[in-house]
Amino acid sequence: MRILSAAEVDAALDDVVLIDRLDALFRAGCEMPPRHHHTVGEPAGPGSADATLLLMPAWTRGVGSRLGIKVVTVFPDNGNQGLPAIYGQYVLLDGGTGQPLALLDGTMLTKRRTACASGLASRYLSRADSHRLLMIGTGALAPELVRVHAKVRPIGEVMIWGRNFDKAQHLASELARSLPAKLGRAISVRPVADREDGIASADIISCATLSKTPLVAGARLGAGQHIDLVGAYTPHMRESDDRAMRRARVFVDTRAGALKEAGDIVQALTSGAIAETDIIADLYELARGEKNGRAGSDNAAITLFKSVGAALEDLAAAELAVTAR
Repeated sequence: MRILSAAEVDAALDDVVLIDRLDALFRAGCEMPPRHHHTVGEPAGPGSADATLLLMPAWTRGVGSRLGIKVVTVFPDNGNQGLPAIYGQYVLLDGGTGQPLALLDGTMLTKRRTACASGLASRYLSRADSHRLLMIGTGALAPELVRVHAKVRPIGEVMIWGRNFDKAQHLASELARSLPAKLGRAISVRPVADREDGIASADIISCATLSKTPLVAGARLGAGQHIDLVGAYTPHMRESDDRAMRRARVFVDTRAGALKEAGDIVQALTSGAIAETDIIADLYELARGEKNGRAGSDNAAITLFKSVGAALEDLAAAELAVTAR
């Protein structure tokens, strides 16, 4: 069985190729049971915070089929020992025999497939001439999302906003150095202090935070924008307000996941800002041509994509990482 480190997973995955692979697997479909959540009570003894074990399986059928499962642990007290709170590993098996094929770093795999799922959605939903990107958030996903959006669309200007301006400035400096070589073209990257002005001027707004209060205000949105909401992966988190949800044409990665876990969707449904019928399509329906994204001449529409992640995406990325080497 092969073992791929985070660096090896990162090196094996090309953004555009992974977007194509995701598109193909959403079109074909696969078996994807609901993710399993298990509470690990007081793992470090009485008084320690409960931990969580997450299992995300998916598999295909037929010749050359694969079966995979991501195992994620969330131990909130790990910071007291100088350790990350979240660990992830991905096990890829032969779908016909169950034989183990590879063990991959699940944290890197998740970052890369999450950003490329947003890139796939942008292909269907953002304007083809989108030039200016606002990145809200400065965490580990932010540089991945910026790079992928800039590969899908001719982004020439990137604005970075974070609650901590110093972090936004640091990320902007890093991307200003690294992005031109990765994209093969010049690109401007700068931090911004005023989030609302950034929202008003952007063609694409990507948001990856742990916010429990809205950061994207519908009152500031303008015609033709695309909003990419990647954070707020529990019902109690939220990155957009009700007005943004009402004004936009809403799309999700999977309906089942969004209706259960996506705070932006769950809270907007609870308040009555939108109904389930207002969710126009998920990535299955877009990939299969069953529903339309942004029509070629529909440049005035505001589109909004909300993702919470899907085991299908992990399987597609793991298969690609193993076969690409």
